[in-house]
Amino acid sequence: MSELTIDGHRIGVLFSESEIAARVKAIASDIADREPTNLLVVPILKGSFVFAADLIRAMHHAGLSPEVDFMILSSYRKSTKSSGQVTVLRDIETDVRGRDVLLIDDILESGRTLAFAKDLLAARGAKGTFTAVLLNKPGHLAAHIAADFEGFKCPDKFVVGYGMDMAHQFRELPFVGHIIPTSTPSA
Repeated sequence: MSELTIDGHRIGVLFSESEIAARVKAIASDIADREPTNLLVVPILKGSFVFAADLIRAMHHAGLSPEVDFMILSSYRKSTKSSGQVTVLRDIETDVRGRDVLLIDDILESGRTLAFAKDLLAARGAKGTFTAVLLNKPGHLAAHIAADFEGFKCPDKFVVGYGMDMAHQFRELPFVGHIIPTSTPSA
């Protein structure tokens, strides 16, 4: 694992750009193997936007032509910990009745956001609702949900990069990293 310093923050690389690209291609192939019906892809913004863009392009190369709409859900707001309450900040505009829907999220941690979105779209008549996450952080689930497609198991660290942020910083990084805490000298 490599480490770099950006804007005074030490960041350790967890998953490299090339590792992510290989997993995205594999996930797209696995989604295509399911032969979804009239597929609608719904990235949950903001953190998933880079993963979603790469996955949608990879799905094209795997022979799929999904429609795309977006949701913004939040259980974090300005905090680094989930409040436990999911809020719809932007809803999709597309009718999901009778369609397969793929929800894309950056990380499955508490599961509240994905479970909320999955239940909401199922209640609106989606034929099938399945999920793709870049990272699965086991051990923190507060909702009964598992990702249908997963990029990587993630250690219990605060992650940034590849669309994920810390106070709106580091989304642009082409890899997934974690913030390395600075040590404080003992007295």
